[in-house]
Amino acid sequence: MELFTILLASLLGIVSPVGVVVEQVAANAIHDQLEDAELLAVRIDNAPSYRLLQGQVDRVRIAGRGIYPLANVRIEALEVETDAIAVDPDSLSRGEPQLEQPLNAGVRLVLTEADLNRALQSPELTEPLRDLSLDLLGSPAEQLERYDFVNFSVEFLENQRLRFQGTLQAQQSPLQIPIVAESGIKIRAGRQLELVEPTVSLNGEPLPPQLIALLTSGISQQLDLATLDDEGITARILHFELSPEQLTLAAFVRIDPQFTEPESENQ
Repeated sequence: MELFTILLASLLGIVSPVGVVVEQVAANAIHDQLEDAELLAVRIDNAPSYRLLQGQVDRVRIAGRGIYPLANVRIEALEVETDAIAVDPDSLSRGEPQLEQPLNAGVRLVLTEADLNRALQSPELTEPLRDLSLDLLGSPAEQLERYDFVNFSVEFLENQRLRFQGTLQAQQSPLQIPIVAESGIKIRAGRQLELVEPTVSLNGEPLPPQLIALLTSGISQQLDLATLDDEGITARILHFELSPEQLTLAAFVRIDPQFTEPESENQ
């Protein structure tokens, strides 16, 4: 949700107690929250300008290409369109903008295979895949081999399928185990990622379905957008399309005022 946090901070920053914020200034404010952006445009629809002083905006539309929320993490295209935004005027004067009412937004993003593979080489994504503890030979717990998952990449396939490839590099020996995993992707109930007919092979040998089911059983739960509900964010995927050229996703996001409350008020 890093990208949504950046966008929310930027959207709230558009509403300023100083005066009317023109669209180019708003685009600059959003750009400052990002690592980089190749192209970024903002359109603000508003009634009389004094409403900005009251912390209100009728609608904001953002369109970007080559968006970098983090270094080496590129989004080919991003579009955001909000409903009305209402921010507590007193919170603006304190420099800690807080929503007065839920913020609803539609989001569309496009990822390319090349950009995703570049992101997979970034430290933010590679570090969690190091120092894995795996029992490949039924060893006692104290003898589990430690591995690093290295040289991994993703390939977009036909029929909504992905293929991951990489190498398990043993930490205490020169042992290297090629791993290939392939699966279809489906979105269940607009919020939960579901793997369709997954296959996994280690060193060229396919794993039995029972073991694959064990390995993948927790993925759907971990990638369930419902886990964000307690944080005051409701996110639902409206459209998901995966082709050999790109991944396209459209979603609805609702951010409740509690998401912008100071930590002390949430505890």
